[in-house]
Amino acid sequence: MKLEHVKSDNGGMNLSFTLKDAGTAFANAIRRLSMGQVPVLAIDAITMYENNSAFFDEYIANRLGLMPIKTPDGYREGEDVLFKLSAEGPGVVYSKDLTSTERGVSCVSKKIPIIELVKDQRLRLEARARLGRGREHAKFQACLTSYGYDDKAKEFHFTVESFGQMSAAEVMLKTGEILQGKCEEFLEQLGKK
Repeated sequence: MKLEHVKSDNGGMNLSFTLKDAGTAFANAIRRLSMGQVPVLAIDAITMYENNSAFFDEYIANRLGLMPIKTPDGYREGEDVLFKLSAEGPGVVYSKDLTSTERGVSCVSKKIPIIELVKDQRLRLEARARLGRGREHAKFQACLTSYGYDDKAKEFHFTVESFGQMSAAEVMLKTGEILQGKCEEFLEQLGKK
């Protein structure tokens, strides 16, 4: 197996590379693991203290859940990150208004509109983000990975687009670690038989 033509752009959020001397099953395993198994933070629970806007609590919770959150190394599954939001109309409430209690954890983009409040409307809530995996829910997906197969050259051309929680290269490194762990687990189980 060889990796060639590795190219990163868009501030590290996009990655392209060519995979040679590998089978379709291996290429597909990389694609599936990168999208479904790399853990990232996403808002999963909301405590709504005040919402007299025109939108249901569930609608706002869904919007918050789908906002990508920077996921630094060191978080373990089961650990929560608390976010707070307090806003009053008139005006648009943006993702920058959602503040985290943890250093280095914030929304990927500060300009994602959450809701527009008119005069005398208020929104006050706490949100908890946790680590999850894309196979559980789309909000936990770290990237979009696709590949094309060049039949003449017998190679796969991969494109990885990170949603911003981490760089595309970090997503691929974590994918490799997950794949290695699964292979080691398989060999260990095989040795027990």
